[in-house]
Amino acid sequence: MNHNKTQACAVIALAAAFGATSVSAQELTIGLSSEPTAVDPHYHDLTPNNQLGMHIYSMLATPDANLIAQPELATSWEAEDDNTWVFKLRDDVTFSDGTPFDASDVVFTFCRVMNNESAIGSTGSSVVSNFESVETPDLYTLRIKTKEVEPIMPEMLAGVPILSDSIVEHDEISFDLQNDCGVTGTWPSIDDFNVGNAAIGTGPFKLEKFSKGAEISLSRNESYFGPKPDWETVTFVPVPSDGPRLAGLLSGDYDVIESPAARDLAQIKGNDAFDYVSTPSNRVIFLQLDTGRADSPFVTAEDGSNPFQDLRVRQAMSMAIDREAIVERIMDGLASPANQFIPDEMFGAIPQPAALEYNPQKAKELLAEAGYPDGFKVTFHATNDRYINDSQIAQAVAQFLTRVGIETELDAMTRSMFFSRRSGREFSFSMGGWGSSEGGAASFLRQYAVTTDDARGVGGSNYGGWSDPEFDAVVLEAISTVDDAKRSELLQQAEQMAVDKLGFIPLHFESTVWAFREGLSYDGRADQFTLAYQIKRDAE
Repeated sequence: MNHNKTQACAVIALAAAFGATSVSAQELTIGLSSEPTAVDPHYHDLTPNNQLGMHIYSMLATPDANLIAQPELATSWEAEDDNTWVFKLRDDVTFSDGTPFDASDVVFTFCRVMNNESAIGSTGSSVVSNFESVETPDLYTLRIKTKEVEPIMPEMLAGVPILSDSIVEHDEISFDLQNDCGVTGTWPSIDDFNVGNAAIGTGPFKLEKFSKGAEISLSRNESYFGPKPDWETVTFVPVPSDGPRLAGLLSGDYDVIESPAARDLAQIKGNDAFDYVSTPSNRVIFLQLDTGRADSPFVTAEDGSNPFQDLRVRQAMSMAIDREAIVERIMDGLASPANQFIPDEMFGAIPQPAALEYNPQKAKELLAEAGYPDGFKVTFHATNDRYINDSQIAQAVAQFLTRVGIETELDAMTRSMFFSRRSGREFSFSMGGWGSSEGGAASFLRQYAVTTDDARGVGGSNYGGWSDPEFDAVVLEAISTVDDAKRSELLQQAEQMAVDKLGFIPLHFESTVWAFREGLSYDGRADQFTLAYQIKRDAE
């Protein structure tokens, strides 16, 4: 018997019977479905990390609920020419330690993301690596010259949280990477942020405590330049299991929870003390294949080859998977099948894409045609605590593939282990998730699908080594095209090429659910962020 599950069910029943207890009007406790791995905003581009960062730090521009870049630390911006952007900065902002914000802090931040040896992937550096120069004509003006044309610079900088240059010893700060930009002390480490020494921001909250596996405590930043949050203190508690997370909401331990299981929503619908909101997201769940190595570590074929390098095998794998069944049976309808890598309404999406076919018989025929009539063996690596129902999805994918002859062994692990191993290219076949934001289709394509090129800041997450020169040419032209209509046309072409070539196999788009106690409201966001300062108390 699963005693934990039984206990959780008992708590749920008891809470439903007696109702939730109220909490202080100034305190908010949120049950997280996935825990941030660090307070360092430039460590790893993960949703839990980014949403925590948005509480503590600010950016030049910030994405709204529909992922449109809005002014934040910058009041305005304009492109002087194809390679020059000018940002005007706010002059009324102070950091949480009382030091004033100005252009020097932005330049320091750009330098730090290029001097962050512990970063996973290209967090922050993908945009800064394209900078030819950064000038500060005055304290509140920033002029950025790029090596390559970057038509969506504000959107790109909406992913770079700004740090205070007071966290290091330095002389005059300048964008001089060869000479450490004027920094004379030690660049801050992850530990410096996690213990709070370097976690100095201009966001709506200040870090009080980061206790991994236990809780994250924030207090309101009374000097915040934006609207004052409703909450004096916010506590985030990681609760990866659905049952205990819902039980905590119903018993009053949590005011808001992320991602309650769809099957449990009936208990919330039937209780006037609680409510929930469901919002379609931009996150695609997909499969990443090692196509770059002839000798791949976790795939075994009789002839010693890497089957993933054959398009017919990749097509067979896609046809073996019943996306509708995953959506209906595992996601309880709170998802939609993915026939491309971004939602249909995003910039650069294929209009009305053809549905990816589910045809296990044809999948077997393609495997035989490719020279694998008896299939092959592979280990499928996935997370069990990062995406909605990720463990169950991974099990289903393994079963679908095994049925057509691809003997698939599942190795599901915690996200902390998975992401570090994936970044080291230890896997042959893995599950991933990506929420596209800046640039629409360009977000996924330039980060995951383009051949890795650190100098150009592209392909930072291309862990499978996918490389297609024809495809690269279209994407690189798209991301350097200023004309929106032409760029959209090129991105649609590249998106179709990505779907046809299947270096990555899309599965579905998540919908995100938040549940909360009576008296609160939250509109939800396409990027799946849970932002405490956007959670409101109902007017009394």
